[in-house]
Amino acid sequence: MSNDPDQIRAQIAELLGERTDLSASDLDSVAARLEEAHDLLVRALESVEKG
Repeated sequence: MSNDPDQIRAQIAELLGERTDLSASDLDSVAARLEEAHDLLVRALESVEKG
């Protein structure tokens, strides 16, 4: 994996289907939304496991 921030941003943007010129603040915003989505999915899976 690359340590180049620009390359990492481009890879993330490609995965998300967004433009490739993400700024650091754009990337932080995307990361925050992904973290919220992850937390939501974890809670949903936990509730399914509990029945």
